[in-house]
Amino acid sequence: MPPANAAGRPSATPSRRGRGIRNSRPVTSEPPTALDRALDRYLRHVSIERGLSANTVAAYRRDLASYLGSLRARGVTTPEGVAEADVSAFAQQLRTRPDSPLTASSMARMLSSVRGFHRFLLEERLVPEDVASDVKPPKLASRLPKAITIEQMAAVLDAAGGDDLQSLRDKALLELLYATGARISEAVDLNVDDVLGVEEGSADVVRLFGKGGKQRIVPLGSFARAAIDAYLVRARPILSVRGPSTPALFLGLRGQRVSRQNAWLIIRARAEQAKLGIEISPHTFRHSFATHLLAGGADVRVVQELLGHSSVATTQIYTLVTADTLRDMYTTAHPRAR
Repeated sequence: MPPANAAGRPSATPSRRGRGIRNSRPVTSEPPTALDRALDRYLRHVSIERGLSANTVAAYRRDLASYLGSLRARGVTTPEGVAEADVSAFAQQLRTRPDSPLTASSMARMLSSVRGFHRFLLEERLVPEDVASDVKPPKLASRLPKAITIEQMAAVLDAAGGDDLQSLRDKALLELLYATGARISEAVDLNVDDVLGVEEGSADVVRLFGKGGKQRIVPLGSFARAAIDAYLVRARPILSVRGPSTPALFLGLRGQRVSRQNAWLIIRARAEQAKLGIEISPHTFRHSFATHLLAGGADVRVVQELLGHSSVATTQIYTLVTADTLRDMYTTAHPRAR
């Protein structure tokens, strides 16, 4: 387990973040090229200086390893040797690859990785110009986030009712996800001391650590407070002695921190128990949190802060969902709407 900082949170140590930057180049007998070294430098930059998660850095590594493979096949081995035609050729390869066609979103992600890499090369003065600036990713279809109704959410939360250790834990986790709109990674990374007010006998707010380590404080509603209090008093002390000492808030039945994969399984199992007839994911809770708040009259900038979005434009997509709901209600109810 990584060393903890003063708050008991696992630190973003080089060894932990190293998982995102290790083995950045494909396994090959050839010595590393100048481009390989520039890529290693870029991945260290996004991991350490920009504070991106290990998963995000790993995605950059995969995308850019493919890109460097394309450049190597064209005889390009140095940053200054890359031309706009080389970048365009890689983009064309992504569009026409016959073996495993990419979705538009995957292509956009890979080209975004390439553009970010070349911006870094320019900023570090490793190249005289950004040869990827004019390469455009494919346009993505606008997809509205999927939320479930308040009644469906209540059914899922009720499905976790029970007095056994697992039910107490599941109820606390699901209530927290819906009460705060937390990403699943933010929820499973919580430590006990991130739930503020426990010392006074009741959890009032939670401290979430979002992308790039950005911290935000989100209030807990009465249902989430009651579920977390019950879990902390009646379940966590028993679970904690089953495994190694950890400050983690949510523990598995063997006393270890609940993983993202386990949280997915918890949500899937409770949704099946509730007989919703639809598949839901951890992000369903986040989408429903935002949609229900806006439908209830919350200001979009307040929801932005609660979600931890850096731009209000990201949050405004949820207003389209509530507008669609209003339109459907209007069409159904108004005598001259049809």
